[in-house]
Amino acid sequence: MNGEVAVGRVVVGELGLIIDLAIAIGAALIGGAVAQRLRLPALLGYLIGGMIIGSTLSRSMVNVDRVQILAEIGVIFLLFTLGAEFSLRDLRRVRNVAIFGGILQILLTILLGLGIGQLFHLNLTASIFFGCLIALSSTMVAIKIVSDRGELDTPHGRVLAGFLIVQDLSVVPMLVVLTSLSGSTSDLWLSLALSMAKAVAFLIVTLVLGLRFFPWLLARVAAARSREMFVLTVVFIALSTALITQLVGLTLALGSFLAGLLIKESEYSHAVTAEVLPLRDVFSVIFFVSIGMLIDPAFIVQNVGILLSMVLAIMVGKLVLGTTITRLFGYTMHTSVLVGLGLVQIGEFSFVLAKTGVDAGTLPNEIYSLTLAGALITIVLSPLAMQTSSVLISWLQRATRLGTKPGSPQESPQLSQELTSWHVVICGYGQAGRTLTTVLNTRGFKYLVIDEDPWVIRELRAAGIPCIYGDPANLHVLAQANLSRARLACILMTDPVSVELATRNAKQLNPRLDVIAWAPHEDAMELLRGTGAREVVDPEFEAALEIVRHTLHRFGVSTPEILALASRLRAQHYEAT
Repeated sequence: MNGEVAVGRVVVGELGLIIDLAIAIGAALIGGAVAQRLRLPALLGYLIGGMIIGSTLSRSMVNVDRVQILAEIGVIFLLFTLGAEFSLRDLRRVRNVAIFGGILQILLTILLGLGIGQLFHLNLTASIFFGCLIALSSTMVAIKIVSDRGELDTPHGRVLAGFLIVQDLSVVPMLVVLTSLSGSTSDLWLSLALSMAKAVAFLIVTLVLGLRFFPWLLARVAAARSREMFVLTVVFIALSTALITQLVGLTLALGSFLAGLLIKESEYSHAVTAEVLPLRDVFSVIFFVSIGMLIDPAFIVQNVGILLSMVLAIMVGKLVLGTTITRLFGYTMHTSVLVGLGLVQIGEFSFVLAKTGVDAGTLPNEIYSLTLAGALITIVLSPLAMQTSSVLISWLQRATRLGTKPGSPQESPQLSQELTSWHVVICGYGQAGRTLTTVLNTRGFKYLVIDEDPWVIRELRAAGIPCIYGDPANLHVLAQANLSRARLACILMTDPVSVELATRNAKQLNPRLDVIAWAPHEDAMELLRGTGAREVVDPEFEAALEIVRHTLHRFGVSTPEILALASRLRAQHYEAT
């Protein structure tokens, strides 16, 4: 009997990694399905699924450390694909707010933590430690939330990514300073200078070599026409760059993002993204399960009062700071609030800083446990906080009645009365907006564009296109477009909250206005009709019709037959929804 038990233990030990993987993916599958059934973010289901298996299964059944190693792979692939979807041009657009605003956000959040630390009766050094812990947001969580909402390529998506990059870069000086405060380093400035010099040198070498070597390597591998070799090359680039970055004292997240950013500059970026996406989706889910496994429900119940107070102070404080700082750089209230909401959680790298403080005897064990639990709670609440954006933005806009920052360089000039009559108001200058303006130009019809991206407004003004800077969902901004004399309004933003608010406010300004609204997802169609939109367009369905048209055309079906079929399908779809 004992022999059979021993053999069983050996088998379990040999299959331990597979068992951990199966349990983690199973928990994510069940948790995600339940969350979607309840119309909650799937990310929340992954976290709760991890918490359940972490608190109910013994260490002999699932190894948390092994799961966390797999989770690091998820971090690498998620940030790698993010970099491959961005471009250096996108980051240059937000360089001022990212660099100067990001540094200001870190410093002010440290001051916030210093104040909270004093309330916990911590000494000055421990309070600074605590401030640094809460100054870092979770790059993985924030990017996942924005990506799931389809908002990476938006003003708030780009600004948020810039803030997170600056936070990742700040980890090196934070570690040096905090180690010095703990008495482990004799010469703070020398250590800080050496660490920063090493980091800067590595980044420069990576940028120079990456821009030349990565495209050359991918071209040679692609020429071999072997999909397996191409996938292996992409995975090697992502993992090796992240590993080297970690070894020089920076973060895995920063290294993998940098590798993706360099790949973006090559002609193979789309192929690279397509190959990595399945790996990203699986391993990023494991990351969130691993975070959930760290949550101790018993500790939370025992300290519920103090934890709720701490979490509330941190999340509200980071929201206010992130929103205010972004607003100071001339962005709209809508963009600023979404950036602030994206930063409210405490990052997973804060765990490393906290462990440094505990090992040095600077940070009490009780505060370490509270910080760990608080960080996990903020991560769990983060997707729910983002869902409150519509209510919060609407309230702030009513309270301030502002869509642009007074006196800012982006403030729009007065438009002539002749221009703003019998015109089309285009809210959002994405792909749909650009195509519409091109067609209107060829026909000589008047139009006016409203967009909240300062770079888009500069581009429009340089081209002589009439435009207004501000949030198209804001009542005050829409009022400047003279909707009472407009022919129609086209609401073309990709954010469902903004589309709903813009439609509602446009109808409030002119109840007889003809409104055409872009439905970011099928569930929004009925809601938009209820707000007064005369026509609601489902972009995914329209793309499907175009595919049907091309397919039938290849089989020789005549154009009139195809058009008749598309008309019937369109009528059935829009009547059903």
